[in-house]
Order: sequence, then C-alpha cells, then structure tokens
Amino acid sequence: MQTFIRCSALLVIFTLAGCTSLPPQNSENLCDLFDEKRGWYQDARRAERRWGSSIPVMMAIMYQESTFRPRAKPPRRKILWVIPGPRKSSAYGFAQVKNETWREYQRGSGNHWSSRTHFADAVDFVGWYNVQSQERSGIAPNDAYNLYLAYHEGHGGFNRKTFNDKPWLLDVARRVDNRAKQFETQLKSCERRFRSPWWWPFG
Repeated sequence: MQTFIRCSALLVIFTLAGCTSLPPQNSENLCDLFDEKRGWYQDARRAERRWGSSIPVMMAIMYQESTFRPRAKPPRRKILWVIPGPRKSSAYGFAQVKNETWREYQRGSGNHWSSRTHFADAVDFVGWYNVQSQERSGIAPNDAYNLYLAYHEGHGGFNRKTFNDKPWLLDVARRVDNRAKQFETQLKSCERRFRSPWWWPFG
C-alpha cells in the first residue's frame, strides 16, 4: 500500500512537471497567457520593477525568440541537405540566450543559480539585457523596435548598425514592436485582476 501511494505521488509530481513545461495554449493574448500560467505575471512584474523595462516589451521579445517554449533551440544545420548537423548557436530556453551571455547575466545580476528554462529567470534576463542596451547603446527602456535589434545583433553589432544589411531583421523588429503595443493594450484590460490578492473576490 505504501509503495502504491509513493508511486502515485511520483506520478502526480511528474505529470505536473510536464504540464508546467508546456508552452501556453494562447500566446497571442497576454491576458489569456497570464490566466493560464499562474505566477508568470508576478515574475514579469518583478522584472519590470527591477529593471524598468515594461512587461509588454519583455514579453514581446520572448514571444519572438521562443513563443514561450522553455527548451527552445535553434534549428540544426543540414549536412549534404539531409544529415542533421550542429546547431547555429548555443542559444537556449525561453529567451534564446547563448551560453556566454547567460554567464554574463549571472555575474552581472547576481542570479547565480538561474536557469534558461525557468520563466522567472528568463524574463529577468530580458529586463537585464534591455538595461544593458540602454547603457551601451542609448536605447530607451521601452523602445521595443531598437531593443530587439540590439538583442539580436548584440550591442557591438547594433552600434555598428549591422542590422541595416538585414532587411528581414528589420521586418522582425517591426513585428516585435507591433506585438509589444498589442500586448500593452491587452494588459491594460486585465492587469487589475492580476495585481489583486488571490483571495480578493473583486479582483
């Protein structure tokens, strides 16, 4: 009987762990997303307060990078058009962060035990990176268009304007900017209930 109970408890734990690793069912609407992923709003709110970049901007960048898939990776290159080869980079997780950039974040933010597959750490990273973009490239904290260009190209590349040779990237940055505005409109309609205490019946 005790063995059965232990096995049942482990099954529940593994099932819940699998559910939390799934991307949100509706990543297009920030209200639906925060309704489904309880706790994500508070995580994003903490990052907003800590770094000064707005929730819609940070979430729009993360949407573009992974559509909120915790274990997202770049596609593999093809060898002879068929055989899977190495990946294009070490980018990984919600925010598609490379190994060396993640280590820089851990040192710079003090978040030494952070994980790229943990939403709270990933959104905190995006906020931190946007602060670096403000300091190193003079980008306003909620200028989603230029923040994404710096996110993609790195600050050295952004300052050299490497994005001007990549029309496709400019189109992506425009989509990020539009999505940030869309997320902002959506969040204004529902944020009050996420800010209210869980026990308050009129949140």
